[in-house]
Amino acid sequence: MLLSEVYVGLGQDTFAQLIRGISIGKLKTYQIYEGFKVRAHLHKMNTEVLRKAIPRFWTRLEEDDEDFAKDLAQAVLVSHLDMITGALDFLGVPHENGFFAKDMDAKPHFTEGWESRLLEKFRGVYPEALLIFYINHLRWELLGATETYVPVSPSAA
Repeated sequence: MLLSEVYVGLGQDTFAQLIRGISIGKLKTYQIYEGFKVRAHLHKMNTEVLRKAIPRFWTRLEEDDEDFAKDLAQAVLVSHLDMITGALDFLGVPHENGFFAKDMDAKPHFTEGWESRLLEKFRGVYPEALLIFYINHLRWELLGATETYVPVSPSAA
């Protein structure tokens, strides 16, 4: 599965929520502001410009622009490192402020049903769209997932 397929699999509404959650300050702090601005094909970048670029970003993801999908994921995730550290701590995954050691095999920490446990634990604490994206990002990056995880809504269960 491509990372661009994760975004598309989650839908446009979820995608728009992810873009609105990007922190310009965090991008600058982690020194990825300029690189992301270039990859996003933006002359300037602020929250308003990002919001207006959502339809163009979506088109690029539908066209499987994987380099853009990866840079976008980095922008979304560094904007929410508090959620990432909380999620990894909850799952018992070793990390350094939300980042994995290069040679670490994290797979053993992702036991059956980890996705629903994580979602249930942090539902209401963090935006659900962000949690579902992070779950899918972990599945894509670490576990070689072949399809997007979309939780069953509580009313459908």
